[in-house]
Amino acid sequence: MSTHTARRQDIMATLNRWLEPERFQDYCPNGLQVEGKPDIRRIVSGVTASQALLDAAVEAGADMILVHHGYFWKGENQAITGIKRSRLKTLLSHDLNLVAYHLPLDDHPEYGNNRQLAVVLGLEQAQPMDGLLWSGELPEPLTPEEFALHVAGRLGRTALHVGCGPDRIRRVAWCTGAAQGFIGKAIDAGADAYLSGEISEPTTHSAREGAIHYFAAGHHATERYGVQALGEALAEEFGIEHRFLDCDNPV
Repeated sequence: MSTHTARRQDIMATLNRWLEPERFQDYCPNGLQVEGKPDIRRIVSGVTASQALLDAAVEAGADMILVHHGYFWKGENQAITGIKRSRLKTLLSHDLNLVAYHLPLDDHPEYGNNRQLAVVLGLEQAQPMDGLLWSGELPEPLTPEEFALHVAGRLGRTALHVGCGPDRIRRVAWCTGAAQGFIGKAIDAGADAYLSGEISEPTTHSAREGAIHYFAAGHHATERYGVQALGEALAEEFGIEHRFLDCDNPV
């Protein structure tokens, strides 16, 4: 167990240098959302700053919680009541820092959700294609059924498959989370399959009429990997501890 500590301000300066949040017009503040203790020995990361993650982080002795989905989203009720009050009370009473990066973490070429999902799925020649949309290729073509099994084996989650694309899938487009709306761009790019986290009612029709396979593999399941990579990078950079806690979410 490491006893080394790092200053919060140094960690935040490094994160902001790596992720460049100023480049993004996002739906929430990126960076330090709730200020806690100034010295950090242990970081706990997770996908979403739910009460379950906060409680688990307290139990793990965290000084900082690093997430993809934090708080203070545009359009939400600003009153500190109910669920929001309980979450903030936990953070403040335990002097915990809450750090969140949304679009900057999706986009990052090394630690980002899209890059890390490509690593997990073994997709080759992975690169940004159009904004947050990425594309790459399978090492060998797979049938839609084989690709669905491949995704399930890597993510531990059965993906919902709709659409009627080619008999063999080689070129895959993807964007983690709730990016089903990018399916039109994937079709225009000539992808055999498009993978994201969620699905909406129009997605099925787009997949069928656009002759593409669509796989909804779970918002949470597709976005577990960027924050882990980022937490590990911080641990290596500063010689501190990092632990990823997976509070599962079927969506």
